[in-house]
Amino acid sequence: MSRVRDVADRLAAVPLFARCEPRDLRIVARHAEVATIEAATPLVRQGDGGDALFVLLTGSARVERDGAEVGRLGPGDYFGELALLDPAPRAATVTAVENCEVAVLSVRMFRVLLREVPEIAAELLAHLARRVRDARDE
Repeated sequence: MSRVRDVADRLAAVPLFARCEPRDLRIVARHAEVATIEAATPLVRQGDGGDALFVLLTGSARVERDGAEVGRLGPGDYFGELALLDPAPRAATVTAVENCEVAVLSVRMFRVLLREVPEIAAELLAHLARRVRDARDE
C-alpha cells in the first residue's frame, strides 16, 4: 500500500475529515508531512508559536497545561487546529508517551487544502464551536 493511500485510510477515521471523499483524503495525505516521534519527545510546547495541525496516526500522547496533565490523545486525535486560524502561543504541551506517527499540516498547506477540499473548513469550524461550547459549559 502506498504511503499516501495508507495515510488517507488513517485520516478517514479522524472527525475533522469525516465529510471528505476518498479522493479528498488522498489530497490531504499528499499535503501532510508524516513524522515518527520517539517516546518522551514533545510535539509542541506550551507558549511556543503555533503554525501546524497534528493528527496522531499511531501511538499516544500526553497533554499538559502549566505542568499538570489535562488529557491523553490516541490514534485519530488531532491538536493544534487553533494555530491554523490564529498564530497565538500554544495553550498546552503535547508529549509522545510512546513512539508515535503523526501527520502534520502546516498553515501554508492547510490554506491550499481549504481551496482544494472546502469540506475541511466546515468541519474545523464545527469542531471549534463545540470546543467553545464545552468550555463555556464547564
